[in-house]
Amino acid sequence: MDNHSHQHLGNVEKQRVALISMLASACIALIKMAAAVVTGSLGILSEAIHALIDLGATIVTVLAVRWSSRPADDNHQFGHEKIESVAALLETVLLFGTALFIAYKAVMRLITPHEPLTIEWWAYGIMLVSIAIDLNRSRALRKAAKQTQSDALKADALHFESDMWGSAAVLLGLLGVSLGYQWADSLAALIVSGYIAYIAWELGSGTLNTLLDAAPDGVSSFINDIVEKQDGALSLNQLRVRPAGSRLFVNMDVNVPRLLGSEAVETLKRKLVQSIHAKHPNADIAISTNPVALDNETAFEKIGLIANQRGLSIHHITVQQIQGRMAASFDLEVEGSTNLAEAHRVATELEDAIRNGLGGDVEVESHIEPQPARLMLGELATPALTKKVEAALKALARTEKTLSDLHNIRVREMGNGLYVHYHCRFAPEARIDAVHSSVDRIENALTDKIKTIIRVVAHAEPLGEARHKL
Repeated sequence: MDNHSHQHLGNVEKQRVALISMLASACIALIKMAAAVVTGSLGILSEAIHALIDLGATIVTVLAVRWSSRPADDNHQFGHEKIESVAALLETVLLFGTALFIAYKAVMRLITPHEPLTIEWWAYGIMLVSIAIDLNRSRALRKAAKQTQSDALKADALHFESDMWGSAAVLLGLLGVSLGYQWADSLAALIVSGYIAYIAWELGSGTLNTLLDAAPDGVSSFINDIVEKQDGALSLNQLRVRPAGSRLFVNMDVNVPRLLGSEAVETLKRKLVQSIHAKHPNADIAISTNPVALDNETAFEKIGLIANQRGLSIHHITVQQIQGRMAASFDLEVEGSTNLAEAHRVATELEDAIRNGLGGDVEVESHIEPQPARLMLGELATPALTKKVEAALKALARTEKTLSDLHNIRVREMGNGLYVHYHCRFAPEARIDAVHSSVDRIENALTDKIKTIIRVVAHAEPLGEARHKL
């Protein structure tokens, strides 16, 4: 299932749970208010008022959840999910107001004479039913809030949880009254108000962190650890994390070696996104990379990088140290139809860039040559010509004592001459410079003997391994 479908199902679930909770709040508020009017219990009245405020808060939650489900638009490019945090903040204010009101009424009841309370058996039944409903809804809301990362549902779960513990305190207060302790009802109301205030504080502090774009606990260190463990990433250059409802927006700039190729950079980004999504599936991640020069870069690597950044093809790079001064040279390939003035301008600009890249006081010169044709049309040489070239090649190969097993010989006629390709074998421990010298001697001798040959391509293989496939 893609992220869009997952998010849609999450929005439907949030709205369903919020709507059921609103109906539950309405039922609880009505039965508690009826019991408070009949019994005159301040504890039940406080719970009834709390339930009425919860009903209003739940209505706000339903509206907030529907609003937050709207997709991002031109004016709200990060979506509408922070409306849930606004709703949670409003519920926090309502909770504090409820706590203060209940505390005030409880204190006034304790210091002001009043008629003794008489508690009927059904009052206990009402509080027990209320506790059962609160327990069911708080569990359902907490589960939905965790699955959808909804601040509004989390706030609603806390409301029902505070109702449950408040109802339990009121139930104990009613028992105290039945035993002849009239003050127990007011004490229960004070306990309810204190718990509501605590819940409001917990909810409010978390909601303010979200509204102020505070990064969730542990997320920054989690992402930093991922970057440090990922091959190709050097370190985090910058990280910004902000929550918005069920989504986590992550903007990160990662330091990478400047010699890292574009394909490797894209692979690095993909792996970082996968690692973050494994823990935060709803994260919206934007990654940029910052190329960094490493101290262990060689002059060869720097020269190749500078040419590559300019879209130029170079080869045969040579770096020398002459009397304490570096000297670099290379072959620069340009289109054969390019005139000398333009080719020289391109070469000079590249030489200046390499000189600056290597530290300034460096001798840099280029050899300009035509770029090989990207696609050459040709055909196999005639049998007679192929036989002639093969005979000459095998005779020359026999003069190289370290070379053996000449195979896969091919001779092709192109518009400008013959191209000869062949495979051969050397001892696995042979030095590559010795191997290159050997095939070079064969190439030079073969082109001297058959003047129409313009290119010889030799593929060397180690003895003991399978022949290379064409």
